[in-house]
Amino acid sequence: MSRDVLEIEGVSKKFGPLTAVDDVSLSIHENEFFALLGPSGCGKTTLLRMLAGFETPTRGRILLDGADVSRTPPNRRPVNLMFQSYALFPHMSVRANISYGLEMEGRPPAEIRSRVDEMLATTQLGGLADRKPDQLSGGQKQRVALARALIKRPRVLLLDEPLGALDKKLRGDMQIELKRLQHEVGITFIVVTHDQEEALVLADRMAVLKDGKLLQCDTPHEVYEHPADAFVAGFIGVMNFAEGVALAEGGVKARDGSAIAGSLPRAVAGGQAAVAAVRPERIVLFPAGEIANRTSGTVVALAYHGLDLQLHVQTPLANKPFLVRVTADTADRRPLAVGDQVELGWSAADTRIFSN
Repeated sequence: MSRDVLEIEGVSKKFGPLTAVDDVSLSIHENEFFALLGPSGCGKTTLLRMLAGFETPTRGRILLDGADVSRTPPNRRPVNLMFQSYALFPHMSVRANISYGLEMEGRPPAEIRSRVDEMLATTQLGGLADRKPDQLSGGQKQRVALARALIKRPRVLLLDEPLGALDKKLRGDMQIELKRLQHEVGITFIVVTHDQEEALVLADRMAVLKDGKLLQCDTPHEVYEHPADAFVAGFIGVMNFAEGVALAEGGVKARDGSAIAGSLPRAVAGGQAAVAAVRPERIVLFPAGEIANRTSGTVVALAYHGLDLQLHVQTPLANKPFLVRVTADTADRRPLAVGDQVELGWSAADTRIFSN
């Protein structure tokens, strides 16, 4: 078991009458890639700024290696914050940008050269050392900003939407690069993002926040497969919902009177308003044989994504069409068009039930 490098104990932050962060407690492990995730205004950036020292908690404590740093100024914390804008010095070379922090600390020139060379190699920037920022691509600038943040060897590196300025393809490339760098340097990374896919790819664990409150903290797999509530289920990935009433024997009675099979969680009792949920990729098109849940519907829209085809199917279970993900191979073997009648099915084990 990795030890905790950072402990957040009952932290709240108020700005006048507004509570931006509400009684959040988290433990973040050494050498962990941790993601803070949530919609705009959920409190994730405020929490990051408190970890960096730019905001002071209204209540609660932040412990770094067991020491309370809640009121320690940013320059006295072994923590570095990398901003989305990168904030590179435009008149300095890549090497000068990376070495700046060590020079400000008054490190010996030989040590600076050695550590900069090492960081240039780690971030694969060796051939760009003499270039200025305006001669670099977006991905190269991001690596320079990372190198500058990492060269001071912080205990924790905080990243605020680090890939937000990059296009989709470059984002994908840099996600892999970030994971490689974090593994090589062995530093705890905490990233703030509103991009669910990015968090799923990058994080060892993730925390989902809403309205300043922590809703769930777990591995990406657990959060995706076993969301704590309907909000988390809908926010992480894509989810189909059917509102109804929980059945005492298990499952949910949908609005059309049909029963959706699934196990009731402890928080949901029979007769209570509930919502049944299923992921698009768990739904089988034209299911054969026995299957717990079965419904029919009309294809109202098609969305081609290259690797797969997403069907929008209007069913009697819900007002909103169900989304069904079909592989390109399946779509080629059985072409579909708007207006087609289809049958859908999924297992009881793939149903998630939440209070409504």
